[in-house]
Amino acid sequence: PFVIIDEPHKFAHSNITWVNIQKLYPQFIFRYGATFPDKEIREREFRSEKMLIRYEKDYHNLVYKLTAVESFNKNLVKGVIGHITEFADGKNILVRLIDTNGTEATFELRDNDIQKFKLGKKDSLSRIHPAMSDLYIENLNKSTVVLSSGLELKKGDKLNPYSYSETVQELMISKAIKKHFKLEKELLTRDVRIKPLTLFFIDNIDEYINQNGYLRHTVEKFIKAEAETLLKTETNIFYRSYLEKTISDLSKTHGGYFSIYNSLKDEDIEQQINEILHDKQAMLDLDNPRRFIFSKWTLREGWDNPNVFQICKLRSSGSEISKLQEVGRGLRLPVNEYGNRVKDENFFLNYFVDFTESEFIDKLVKEINEKSETIPIDENSRILTEQMRKLIEENYNYDEVELLVYLDNNEVINRANVFKPGGYDFIKANYPKIFNDLKTGKIKNNAETGEKKLISIRTEKYSELKELWEKINEKVILEYKIENENEFKNLFVNFLSNYASVLSNDALVNRQIRIEVENDLAVAKDILFVQEDEVPKISTMPYSEFIKQLSQSLHINIQTIHQSFIESKMNINDYLNNSTIRTIKHKFENYLMYKSFDKFSIDYQQVSNELHPTKFTNEKGEVLKEIDASVIGRFYSKDEVAKSYFFQELIYDSELEKENIISQLEEILVFTKIPKKSIQIPVSGGKTYSPDFAYVLNYKNGQKKINFIVETKNVVSDNDLRTEELKKIKHAEKFFKDSIKIIFTTQFNDRKIADLIKEIFEKETDELLIPE
Repeated sequence: PFVIIDEPHKFAHSNITWVNIQKLYPQFIFRYGATFPDKEIREREFRSEKMLIRYEKDYHNLVYKLTAVESFNKNLVKGVIGHITEFADGKNILVRLIDTNGTEATFELRDNDIQKFKLGKKDSLSRIHPAMSDLYIENLNKSTVVLSSGLELKKGDKLNPYSYSETVQELMISKAIKKHFKLEKELLTRDVRIKPLTLFFIDNIDEYINQNGYLRHTVEKFIKAEAETLLKTETNIFYRSYLEKTISDLSKTHGGYFSIYNSLKDEDIEQQINEILHDKQAMLDLDNPRRFIFSKWTLREGWDNPNVFQICKLRSSGSEISKLQEVGRGLRLPVNEYGNRVKDENFFLNYFVDFTESEFIDKLVKEINEKSETIPIDENSRILTEQMRKLIEENYNYDEVELLVYLDNNEVINRANVFKPGGYDFIKANYPKIFNDLKTGKIKNNAETGEKKLISIRTEKYSELKELWEKINEKVILEYKIENENEFKNLFVNFLSNYASVLSNDALVNRQIRIEVENDLAVAKDILFVQEDEVPKISTMPYSEFIKQLSQSLHINIQTIHQSFIESKMNINDYLNNSTIRTIKHKFENYLMYKSFDKFSIDYQQVSNELHPTKFTNEKGEVLKEIDASVIGRFYSKDEVAKSYFFQELIYDSELEKENIISQLEEILVFTKIPKKSIQIPVSGGKTYSPDFAYVLNYKNGQKKINFIVETKNVVSDNDLRTEELKKIKHAEKFFKDSIKIIFTTQFNDRKIADLIKEIFEKETDELLIPE
C-alpha cells in the first residue's frame, strides 16, 4: 500500500504506532503536515552543567517545504498587526491584584522586577508605587477590592499607577470591540459579505460565565454602545438589521468554551460549545449574531476558525508556548458568506496585548524565521536573556535603553535580542562579571521568613515620645468651610471649566506593529503610535443614570451637578460611562486637595477624647513591650539600629527608611517608625496624610525640644509630588495649630535625615520655638 500520514509529529520513530505502520510493508510513505518530529543531534550546551538536547527536523527525502516566511510573503495566511497598550515616557509599570481574603489584598508590582505587597482597608496604594499616593482601598471582600477612585478590582485585574480610572483589561476590551465593529461594518456591507470573529483569552472565568459577572457585563456594555452608535448613521439594510438583532439580545453576541461547561447541562451552553468547537458553518451564518468568543486559553488542539480577525489576550500565557501557536487560531484566510476562501486580498489578524508582552511581536518574528531556517540554530543564535541584561546593567552601570542601543550598534544582537554571529563571544569578553555566581543577600522578606513575628519596644524611651504620640493619635474629622450650595457649585464649575482635559490623558499610547517580509526574513515594523484618551469616548448609559451615579460617587447634590455641566459647557454626552465617573471623582478629589486654603478653608473637629489604646499603648495608656512586626515593615535586617530608635530591631519598607533607622545622630532624643494604619490625618478630597517617622529633637543643649514629623518618599524629588506633599503638610499644620509645635517635611531619596535636621536647626527662630 501507499501510506499517507497527517500530523506526522504524532508518529515519532520510537513510537509503537510507527513500528506497526512498518508491518504494512508500505512501498511509499507520504508524510504531510505543518509539524514534523524532532531528531536529537546534540546533548550538552557549552559552558553549562545542565543537559541541553538540540534537535533537527526528521525529514526524509523532503519533497516540498512551505516555510512560515513564504506563507506570509505570498499572502497564504493573514498578516499580523500587534496592538500594544502601553504608557508613554517610561510609565510602563503594572500593578496586579493577585488575591484578597476579605481582610488583606495581595498586589504584585511589575516594574524592573516583581514585588509583592499586602494592603488592608484604608491602606494607601502609595506603598506599592508613589504615583498612587492619593489612592487607597475603600473596601474589600474575598473576591473584590474597591479603590477610592470607585474602581473595582477582581483577582487578576491589572492597572497602571499613572492611569487608574480603568483596569488595563477594560482598556483592551474597549479597544478590541471598537476595532471589531469598525472591521465588521467594512466586511458586512460589501457585496459578498465576510463575517469577522474576535477571540478573547481570559483568566477570570467566573466573571464571564456568571450572568452578573463583571467581565460579561463590561463586554455587553461596550457591544451595546458601539452597536447603538453605528445604528444612528447606518444606511445598509442588511447591516442595520444585524445591529438591531445584536441589541435585541446581547447574550447571543458572544459565547465561550471552558472545561467547567462539561459538567453543566444547559441548552444555550451546549449550542455555544457546538458552534465554537464543531459547527463552523453555524458560527459563520449571517443570521447568527454570535461573533465574540471567550476561552481560558487554546480551546482544543487543532482548533481554529478562518474568520477570526482579532485576538485579545487579557491573560498571560503562563508559560513560554509557541507564539505561532497563539496567533495560529486566526491565521487562515477567511471564507465569505458562501463558504469560499477569499484569496485575492490582504487580510490582517489584529492581536491585542498589554505592555508586559511588548516583546510578543519580536518573539513571533524570531520564531517565524527560525521555523523557516533563516536563522541558523547554533551557538550564536542564543538570546540575550532578561537576567543577563539586568546583570550587565547592575555590574557595568548601564540603563536598559543605553545598553540595547550599544549592543545593536556593535552588531551584537538583533531586534529580537538574538545574538548575531560573534555576539555571545562579545558578551563573554566584555562583561565577564555576569558569569560569576550571585551571592545571596542578607535582606529577607519579613512576611515570608517567619523569623520575626514581634518587634521589641525600648519602653524607657516612651516618656520622651509620649506628648507627641498622644497628640498625633487624636481622633478628628475634617470640615470644609464652604458657605452654601451655590458657593460649592461655583467651585465645581471652576473645576470642570478650567480642567477641560479631565477626560483625557496623554500617557496612554496604542503602538501598532506589523510583520513584514524583507529579503526572505520576517521583520517587525512600528507602523503607528496613537495617543488615546484615558476615558473612552463612548456612552454606555443614559444621562439621568450617569449624573445619578456621579452624585452618589461624589456625594454632591444631583441638581448641582446638572447645573454645573450646563454652566461649564462641557460636552459630557460623549462620555457617559463608568470610566468617566471614576476619572471625575479621582481628579475632583485632587482638585479639592490642591485648591484647599486658596479657594476655601478647612478646620478639624475632635470627635472623641479617648486616645488609648494605640499601637504603642494599652487601654490604660501604658506602653507595650512589643508589637506586631508586620505593621512596621516588610523587610528584616540584622544591622544595628540607632541608640535613639524606639525599637530594638531593624524592620523597614525601603532602603531610605533603613538608612534613617541606622543613622546615629546626637541631636535625636528619640524617634520611631510610625506603624501602618495608626496615624491618618484627614486631608481635603477624602485623602489622608500618613507620616512615616516621628522625631523628638534635642535643641539648645536640652533647653528646648522640637517635634519633627517625616514622610519618606523613596523617589527623587518630583515637583508634582512635592506640591501634593506640601498641601498635605499644610493640613497637618492646621491640625496641630492650637497645641504643641510640630515641624513637618517630606524626605526624598536624595536627602539624608541629618541634612533635614541641620536645616531645621539653622532656620529655627524665636517665634518658631516650641512654647514651654
